[in-house]
Order: sequence, then C-alpha cells, then structure tokens
Amino acid sequence: MIQIVWEFVASPGQTLEFERCYAPDGRWAELFRRAPGYRGTSLLRDAEEPRRYLTIDRWETAAAHQSMRERLAQEYAALDRACEPLTESERRIGVFEGE
Repeated sequence: MIQIVWEFVASPGQTLEFERCYAPDGRWAELFRRAPGYRGTSLLRDAEEPRRYLTIDRWETAAAHQSMRERLAQEYAALDRACEPLTESERRIGVFEGE
C-alpha cells in the first residue's frame, strides 16, 4: 500500500468548506472511489495551527493511483480548480509505503 500525504493551509474563512471537500467522505474521496485500488482518505487538522491540515490518501499501489490520474484527468483537474479558492497553500509531502 502507498499513502500520499499533502499539507494544506485553508484560506481564511474557508475551513468548514475545506473540510467538506477534503474529508474522508468529501468531494475528493468521491472522485477517488470511482477508481480501483483506492483504500481511503484521512484528514488531520493541526492542533496548534487550525487552518493547517494534512490529507493522507491510501492506494493499493502507485500504479493504481497513476491509473486514476490518467483515467479521471479531466474530472481531477476540474475539481482541483473548484477547490483552489479554499486553500492558501498546498504542498505534496510525499508518497510513503506501508500500512
């Protein structure tokens, strides 16, 4: 299994909407669930910086994730554009192996 970790800072006044989009049952997870190999998403909120979050998307393999990116490229790009105003910054931390 791989886990893809992203760090986000939500835009001021957008934390609730950010959480709705990036939650385990949010818009991103809805998109990912359409692809084989998706195993779930976690959303973590920083206890000291309340607008800072980590998302962890779990996939069976890197190939499953890449296949989703290719197969759902248009939907992925459209959702990324729609969610852009919700974030002040985003940074991919990395891809990690393990359960």
